Amino acid sequence: MKANELVQEFETFAPKKLAMPKDPVGLQIGSLDQEIHKVMTTLDVRLEVVDEAINNDVDFIFAHHPVMFHPARNLDYSDPQNAMYAKIISHGITVYAAHTNLDSADGGMNDWLADALSLTHVRGLVPGYAGSIFRLTVTVPKVYATAVRMSLVDAGADINDGQYTGYTYEMDGTVYYVPQPGADPTIGMAGEPTEVEDSRLEFEVPEKNLAKVLKTLKDVHPLQHPLYNIIRLEDKKHQYTMGRVGELPEQMQLESFAKRCKSVFHVSGLRVVTTDLFKPVKTVAILGGDGGKFYRTAQKAGADVYITGDVYYHTGHDMLASDMPVIDPGHHIESICIPKLADLFNRWADENNWPISIIQSKINTDPFTFL
Repeated sequence: MKANELVQEFETFAPKKLAMPKDPVGLQIGSLDQEIHKVMTTLDVRLEVVDEAINNDVDFIFAHHPVMFHPARNLDYSDPQNAMYAKIISHGITVYAAHTNLDSADGGMNDWLADALSLTHVRGLVPGYAGSIFRLTVTVPKVYATAVRMSLVDAGADINDGQYTGYTYEMDGTVYYVPQPGADPTIGMAGEPTEVEDSRLEFEVPEKNLAKVLKTLKDVHPLQHPLYNIIRLEDKKHQYTMGRVGELPEQMQLESFAKRCKSVFHVSGLRVVTTDLFKPVKTVAILGGDGGKFYRTAQKAGADVYITGDVYYHTGHDMLASDMPVIDPGHHIESICIPKLADLFNRWADENNWPISIIQSKINTDPFTFL
């Protein structure tokens, strides 16, 4: 299969339009037309990771962090970064990165982090792209209505608000028509008046699912030319967000919760910004990566504590002054994406009969060592 098949499926899950401005997501090195056989998921693309890929006959590296944050000024191989690019190219490896689009995706990075902490009543933290929602109306013979409805919901004709799924509207009626000579009706005969008990189904479809839903409609609808209508809802959007806010199963003291974060995220050290390690915490905000500038957003969201990485010295002072406790377990907690992406790709491979294998990088790319 070609790399583009995997990328198209992924970009339905986490469209590039979700990324922050100027974030260089997408194809990094190589070609999406390349035939691929083995995919490796990783947080970072470093020389050790490239060597690992080569040793495992990997031809597609899927990373969270872009390998090319800044354009190369030259291709002088004495520069370690340039030498790594050359090694990737010479071994025919394609590299793709999903960064802040994965951070904002429903069921993506920040949902994985929130799930790891067993947060409940999870909602978004930092608003980002607002996606369109479409109303899809389908007319189908009543006898097929349930099967068509279930197939379209499974394909993504569903606005999941966290409380209800599979919401559709159904109304029954009668369709009258006369098939003309040369027609090949599924129901009725040419030249004879025909009555069919029909159902009218209405769905709300997020824009990222629309193409898949329409393809499914044409595949499963019993009529050769399905009757359907699509309207963009101007007064309703699907709000994507970076970061999550949720509730712990039980209230904890800040110090105990920080120790739990250290264990859950498998880090050997973390930093806590607070004036009171014994402060009770129940509502938690989390944003993987460098999210220090959003601490006021977490505070306004009612969080008792905010988890994010790469907190700067002076920002830490501002957090203290604002009485906003912050836990900084570092950037590397995002390595949770390595097994999660692999699980996602394996599921898609099974569903689509892709002839590829998926492996997970075992290289620890955290640059910091705690003594």
